[in-house]
Amino acid sequence: MQATAYTYDPDSRSGSVLLDDGTPLPFDTAAFDAGGLRLLRPGQRVRIEVQGEGEARQIALVTLQTF
Repeated sequence: MQATAYTYDPDSRSGSVLLDDGTPLPFDTAAFDAGGLRLLRPGQRVRIEVQGEGEARQIALVTLQTF
């Protein structure tokens, strides 16, 4: 699934993305580290993998969108 980086805190390596429908979805340090990223800037297109559904939905992986 694709999204846009919305917030990012380099100290905690966590933040949030906006899904294409405008829904914000937070990610934690584990999801950021799983993608092997070093930095993320708001506005960057990312690819995410999501686990769970509804209120239990969470991001498991954040990587950069490549073409």
